[in-house]
Formats: sequence, C-alpha cells, structure tokens
Amino acid sequence: MAGTTKSNIWKLYGIKISKWFMLYMPYVVPFYTSNNLDMQQIMTLQAVYSVAIVTLEIPSGYFADVIGRRRTLILGTILGTIGFTIYSFSYGFLGFLLAELVLGFGQSFISGADSAMLYDSLLDNKKEKDYMKYEGRMVSIGNIAEACAGIVGGLIALISLRHNLYGQAVLAFLAIPAAIMLVEPAQHERLKTFTFRTILNVVRDSLFVNKQLRTNIFLSAAIGTATLTMAWFAQPYFEHVGLPLTLYGLLWTLLNLVVGIAALAAYRVETRVGPKRTVLAIAVLIPVGYLLLGMMESMWALSILFFFYIVRGIATPVLKDYIHRLTASNVRATVLSVRNFIIRLCFVLVAPAMGYMTDNIGLQTALLFGGTVFLVLGLLFGLLFWKYSPK
Repeated sequence: MAGTTKSNIWKLYGIKISKWFMLYMPYVVPFYTSNNLDMQQIMTLQAVYSVAIVTLEIPSGYFADVIGRRRTLILGTILGTIGFTIYSFSYGFLGFLLAELVLGFGQSFISGADSAMLYDSLLDNKKEKDYMKYEGRMVSIGNIAEACAGIVGGLIALISLRHNLYGQAVLAFLAIPAAIMLVEPAQHERLKTFTFRTILNVVRDSLFVNKQLRTNIFLSAAIGTATLTMAWFAQPYFEHVGLPLTLYGLLWTLLNLVVGIAALAAYRVETRVGPKRTVLAIAVLIPVGYLLLGMMESMWALSILFFFYIVRGIATPVLKDYIHRLTASNVRATVLSVRNFIIRLCFVLVAPAMGYMTDNIGLQTALLFGGTVFLVLGLLFGLLFWKYSPK
C-alpha cells in the first residue's frame, strides 16, 4: 500500500486499542453493585448510553461524510476522554448517567467513521478487496487489547475498582493524537451540503429502496445487538454459576482472545464455507448460545460462552464487509451509522427488559427470552439474505 493514507491503518489500530483496552469492563458489574446499583439500573444506564448514540448516530455518520472522517474521529475521541473523566469522579446513578450520555455522544462520532476511514484508505490504494482481512485484524486487535486489559485491570482492581476508571480516562486521551494524525483518503468524495433531507434520502435508500443492502443492514444489526447484549450478561452469568471474582479478569481475557483469533480467520472461513452458509450459521449459532446458557446452570456451561465468542469474532468482519460492498464511498459512514443506530435502538428495547427479568424472575429466563428474540430475527434476515444475494 502506497501513499500518505498507508499510515491510516496503524493510526486506526491505535484508536482501536485505546478504545478497547477496557480496564474497567471485566469488573464493571461488581463496580456498579459496589455503588449500590441493581441489574435493572445497570441495564438502564446502558440503555441511556444507547439512546445517546441513537440520537446522533445517523447525523454523525452523515457529518463524517460531509466534513470528513478525520475531524469526526477527533471529536469522538475528545468526548470519550471527557466521559471517562466524569465516570472516574462519580459515585452514584446520576453521575454515571451523565458520563454515559457523553460517552454515547462520543461513540456516535466514532462508529461508522472508523470503518469508513479504513475502507476508503484501502480503496485509495486499490486494496478494497482486502477489507474483510483488515477489518478482521481490526476486530482482532480490539479484542486482544480487551483481553490484555482483563489481566492489567485485574491487577489494578487489587488497589480498587475505581482505579480502573482512572486508567481508562488516560487511555481514552491517547486516542486523540492518533485521530489528529489521520489523513483523509484522497479518493473520498465528500457530500457537498449538510441537510436533513439528504440524510433522509440516504436512510430511505438504505432501508427501503435497496433490498439487498437493507437485508444486510438488518442482519448485521440483529447479530450486533445479540453480541452487545451478551457482553453485559456475561458477568452476571459468572456470578450465577459461582465463578470467583478473582477469576473474572482471566476468563474475560480468554474470551476476548478467542474473538481476536476467530476474527483473524473470518475471511478464510467465509471463503471456504461461502457467504450464504456462513451467514445462516451465524444467524443460528449466536441465538443458540443464549438458549444453551439459559438451559444450563453449571460452571461447565461457561464453555458455551467460548463457542459464542468464536462465532462473534467471525461475524463482525464478515457482515460489515457485505455492507461495504453495497455502499458508495460518499455515504459509507452514514450507512454504517444506520446499522449502528438500529443496533442501539434494539438494545434499548431488549436490554432493560432482560435486566428486569434478571432481577425479578431469574437470569436464565432472561437469557431464554433473549435467545428466542434473536433466533427469530436471525432466521428472518438470514433467509432474506439467501433470497436477495446474487446467485
């Protein structure tokens, strides 16, 4: 790869590491409970975070298409730093709520713009056919970073769970210079104007006119919602089966290493198995993971999480690549933001309900409910993928 945009790849890797080296995540549920929050409040916070993302998700993607991915990513990394700083000095629901709002706004400016920057940098250098491989590496780097954070976060947690958030604020700050050094791809054709009507036209074309793109967006969103939700119910499951708190970081590390390795192999799996079979397998196996966990109550059931995370690692680069292939460069970030918007909107509907079920009925009932919902959605959009895919 030649030209100034070659360096964008490692800078995006740097942003990914800063974002995914999550020192607090392996112990986030115990941190919340130590601050007197129950599971429904925890899921409410995450729903608020998703609402904040939803509010700006599509406008921010369009913003990236108008003023450029670089400026949008700079703004997102700055807001991320502010959000974690607020978290570090908050001790109750309202403080955490404010932090989640700021973090959600920041994430909305990053999601979509980062993948669009990667694809257009490859396009600029005539490497767009290798996108799935590079996206797989991006996912892998993120999850390996999260895996390493599980170990480091466990050591820091020996001091206090709050110190993990102090460290997270510092890591978030490191993404700012990486974003500033990005170079806008030369072949990226920006939209000329920022109008609400143009945003609506992109959304209309993505979700109502182009049936193949619509199917890929909804399929990717359904699977994305399922994997996002599981990330928040893994720790309650650890507690449910009696896993010692001291092992949370280790298991979190192993799970994310599995995702990272699977993501690296995603393009090989898709090439060997074929798009249709790969999609149908993802659409079925992700919900089956929920259903099996909902039916099993044993330490051995944790092996199901490894199975789930392997499929998750394959799913992300594969499903994003299909969307990229169907999307024009000058609306790429907006279309990806439509996908992320749907994920967060679905999460807002599903996660608090599952949190309420966990507190009042039981974790396994909540997992069975989630598995049923995601199986219906997965089969629906998986079969539509078969219908609308080229012969």
